[in-house]
Amino acid sequence: MIDDIEYNTEREHLIIPEYGRHIQKMINHAKIQETKEERNKLAKSIIAVMGNMQPHLRDVADFQHKLWDQLFIMANFELDADSPYGAPSEEELSERPEPLEYPQNFPKYRFYGNNIKTMIDVANTWEDGEMKEALTYTIANHMKKCFLNWNKDTVEDYVIFNHLFELSDGKINLKDSEESLTDSGRLMKASSGKKYASNTNSKKTSNHKKSNNLNRNRKRY
Repeated sequence: MIDDIEYNTEREHLIIPEYGRHIQKMINHAKIQETKEERNKLAKSIIAVMGNMQPHLRDVADFQHKLWDQLFIMANFELDADSPYGAPSEEELSERPEPLEYPQNFPKYRFYGNNIKTMIDVANTWEDGEMKEALTYTIANHMKKCFLNWNKDTVEDYVIFNHLFELSDGKINLKDSEESLTDSGRLMKASSGKKYASNTNSKKTSNHKKSNNLNRNRKRY
């Protein structure tokens, strides 16, 4: 009786341990079947059992494809069975992926952020009209706000217009515009008001928690 005990150190290595040893034994059994009809029948049964381990995904087409690929992987690509998605090759799965190219953004005016450049590029694709004009002034006001977050001193509108002209490759020109951007004081006040509101809410929350803790710790006679 004791001689029949199997230890994990003596057992076969599990290629995908998440499915357990019984699934691996079923696959090994399917591999040695003599007829392809028997192997196909067993393969479909094994796929059904594997899908039952995650029932919320078993009927999804992409997940079925993944299950069949995992079946061939656990069989060391030695299972001669028909897959509805085609059998994967060992060489294909062992290939190293191509290096991922990370975006290299080095904007000249970093205090505006990368989103400003994206907004400017979108504005350049719009046709001239009231909508594009409104968008360009919205972008300019946002640039002014970003500038004031970086530099607390006031900034003249012509500085923003020059930066916008440069970042748009000369396609957006507000240098000769008679319309002014939002006043610097209002932008700074709005920004500081949001910070004050968030700090006040956090203080109220902390004070509320302290009062609740005091009430819990108060002795009752």
